[in-house]
Amino acid sequence: MSVEFRTARLEDLPAVVAMIADDSIAAARTGTYGPEHRAAFEAIAADPNNELIVAERDGEVVGTMQLTYIPGISRRGALRLQIEAVRITAALRGQGLGRKMMGWAIERGRERGCAVVQLTTDKRREDAHRFYDSLGFAASHEGYKLALD
Repeated sequence: MSVEFRTARLEDLPAVVAMIADDSIAAARTGTYGPEHRAAFEAIAADPNNELIVAERDGEVVGTMQLTYIPGISRRGALRLQIEAVRITAALRGQGLGRKMMGWAIERGRERGCAVVQLTTDKRREDAHRFYDSLGFAASHEGYKLALD
C-alpha cells in the first residue's frame, strides 16, 4: 500500500476527528467535529513539540496519529516520543497501514533525537496490545488517569 505521511492541515481535521470518533471506546469522548477540535488543532500546530500526522493515499486521509516530543530529566535528560490517537480508516484496517505508520513514527523519533518511544492504549484494546507487542513494544508500566471535568 502506497501512502504519504505529512503534517495535517486544517482541511484534514474533519477526517481526522471522524477517524478518531469511529471507535466505540473513543466516540463519546471525541464527539463530532466542532470548534474545540479546531482550537486543539491550532494549539498542536503552534507547538514545536507536537505533530498531528496524517497518512494520505490517492489524495484521501486514511490514517492519523499525534506525536509529542517530551523533554525530561530522567534517562539522562532524554527526549521521549509519545504516540497517541493512532487511527486508520475502517476500510483499510488489517492491511499493514498501522505497521507502516508506526515504523514512520519511530523513525521520526530517531530523527528528532528521541531515546525512547512510548504510548498508551486502553486496557480494553486487546487487538492493539497484540499489535504493539508485535512491533517490539513492552507493557512496562501501569498507567493512571484522572478526569478533571
